[in-house]
Amino acid sequence: MQERPTTGQVIIYALGQFGWALASFCVANALIYFYAPPEDVGADFPAFIQGGSIFIGLTLIGIIGFGGRILDGFTDPMIATYSDRIQSKMGKRKKLMAISVLPFALFAFLVFYPISDSLMTNSVWLVFVVIAYYVSFTGYLIPYTALISELGHHPDDRLKISMFISIAFALAMICGSQIYGLQESLEATYSSTEAFQAAVFAFSCIALVFMLVPILFLNENKYAQQNAESPSLLKALGQISSHQNFKFFVISDLFYWLALTFIQLGMVYYVTLLFGMDKADATTFLELSFILSFLFYFLIYYLNKKMGKKPMMISGFVIFIIVYASIFFMPLIGISLSSMFYLFVILTAYALAVFGVLPNVIIADIVNEEEERTGQSLSAVFYGARNFMMKIGISLANLLFPSLLLFGKSLENASGVRYSVLVAMVFSILGLLVFLKFKQKDSNHI
Repeated sequence: MQERPTTGQVIIYALGQFGWALASFCVANALIYFYAPPEDVGADFPAFIQGGSIFIGLTLIGIIGFGGRILDGFTDPMIATYSDRIQSKMGKRKKLMAISVLPFALFAFLVFYPISDSLMTNSVWLVFVVIAYYVSFTGYLIPYTALISELGHHPDDRLKISMFISIAFALAMICGSQIYGLQESLEATYSSTEAFQAAVFAFSCIALVFMLVPILFLNENKYAQQNAESPSLLKALGQISSHQNFKFFVISDLFYWLALTFIQLGMVYYVTLLFGMDKADATTFLELSFILSFLFYFLIYYLNKKMGKKPMMISGFVIFIIVYASIFFMPLIGISLSSMFYLFVILTAYALAVFGVLPNVIIADIVNEEEERTGQSLSAVFYGARNFMMKIGISLANLLFPSLLLFGKSLENASGVRYSVLVAMVFSILGLLVFLKFKQKDSNHI
């Protein structure tokens, strides 16, 4: 039995979460902004790749982004199995993280660095760097998340680790959301393109430093409980696919990511068209939600000890359903829009805290249960499967949301925006119905 990690080691581990979340923020949130910028908002970027529809209403940047995530999703199990089978003196997880960290930070910047005046050349270059970015991202993320269960070989430590990395993730999101303000401040000296690229470069460098912290200072050999025996890829996939409880979890998690991505993609539309507020309030909504979620992390920590994870997860789905239903039926609710806005901030913060803390703990519980049963190390494969479903959810949301907006996205006709809220509510309901089949262990509230 390995030693339980100290609080200092947990913080060192969590700093890596801040790093990878910050490195991935711009690609996840600003790729379309850079290559297909909105009009009349000061984003004076030239055309780097072909714009407009190229196939049945789909754009090149949309296809590249979707294809990159899907390809990345299929490489997850292969990289996960490789990570499970590594043997290294520096640590089986840290070795792959060390191999991937520099390419990850580099390609996170190069995605926003077109190399030519030719649209075709830039398009080919973008395909290459997006693929390289996602592969190196997975190379760091899979072994990193596998350490959640290996460091958390005690139930209390799993919850503690998940809470710390959730805080780190929220801080990275708050920091990343400043990219547009940083771009604007740099435009006094540089062009819009150079200002944005300089901001992304700064974020990538900061992210690299933080991602190196667990590689250099985490004592994996002392604190991570790992089993040397790992099955082949096909056998590992067969084992996790036969785990009924895990299947219920990841399917419900797929619907959660669909619903959450609708919130992230639709926030500026909801705020401006449904609440009648300024688009800057969309940033306010997200920032306040992440900040308030810090307070809820501690509430979730203690309520979980009393109630267990399943009731808490159910409450998160229910809150999402309430938020979406309230937005959809907002004209019929006799509450001022400003009051509704801040009520939704609080409710969303609670749901973000629930889904930020508990899913990683649930997977860690399943991993430890499976390793006790089989004696085999499957940590990275379980987390890789969860990451695959997450990416499928995000990718599908990015395809569906723009299509719904075709029904109307103006003050005169916001039908498409309202339909997106309704669809997101349906996803949340489906996620809840699937998760109700999840069986909670009685001991330690697993």
